[in-house]
Amino acid sequence: MASPVICALEAQALLGECPLWSAREQRLYWVDILAPALYRFDPASGENRSYPMPAHIGCFGLRQGGGFIVALRNGIFLTDAQGKIEQKLGDNPTDPALSRFNDGRVDRYGNFWAGTLWEPRDHKGGKLVRIKPDGEYAVMADDVMTSNGLAFSPDGRWLFHADTPNYVLYRYLLDAAGNPGKREVLRQFERGSGGRPDGAAFDSEGYYWCAMFDGGRVLRLDPDSGETVDEIRLPLRWPTMLAFGGADLKTLYITSSREKRSAAELVAYPQSGNLLSVRVEVAGCIEPLFAG
Repeated sequence: MASPVICALEAQALLGECPLWSAREQRLYWVDILAPALYRFDPASGENRSYPMPAHIGCFGLRQGGGFIVALRNGIFLTDAQGKIEQKLGDNPTDPALSRFNDGRVDRYGNFWAGTLWEPRDHKGGKLVRIKPDGEYAVMADDVMTSNGLAFSPDGRWLFHADTPNYVLYRYLLDAAGNPGKREVLRQFERGSGGRPDGAAFDSEGYYWCAMFDGGRVLRLDPDSGETVDEIRLPLRWPTMLAFGGADLKTLYITSSREKRSAAELVAYPQSGNLLSVRVEVAGCIEPLFAG
């Protein structure tokens, strides 16, 4: 059973997202998409260093040689260790006036994956792209409205991918080179107060943890059936993504949103936009680094 949920950082972010634990630094990186900025949080001291970005930042990865790979509204870029743009690797595969990058992460081969969301929400215009260390750039999946919940199983067999507004969680069987096959629906969530599947991560036992946006909870799902095996209730309604951190990878960090919330909602849920943490019994996995 999990320990009590606490506020790790009173961030008051508009749209906190993409928490990522750096094992080599023992720090948590995360973004406020709308600030826009990338942050480095030190749980020991409470310091939260800001790396301002020139456009909305949906997700990022840490690079093997230092610095970051970042998915901004208009494309994917390499930066130095201070967050300064060094090189553009590829464009937003959809119209940046109507879409932006959202969720993403690095796979075990050192490739960076990032998905887009289609802001008009009039059709499934979101896409999922992959950038290899040599710069090869390709669309790997589409037909989603909001690309989210991207995570790779620790055994390397599966890619999980959610479409948040459509309440659906997919999975793809990966081949030996890490390429996805045909997608299948793992779980179609009921519409209502339970929330919508947002950002996610796998633990070391191969279970999928998912933040349920507008549901005020985090779920631990069976990777074969998609059924809920555990649940953590949160002191806010709009969690966005999670990451395992700490020296033993048993601290679950959870980002959240306060975007477009009314004054009454923020009074009812004052933790909205903060970074939460909770101790769990099963450790997570060390996140790979981008090899480019």
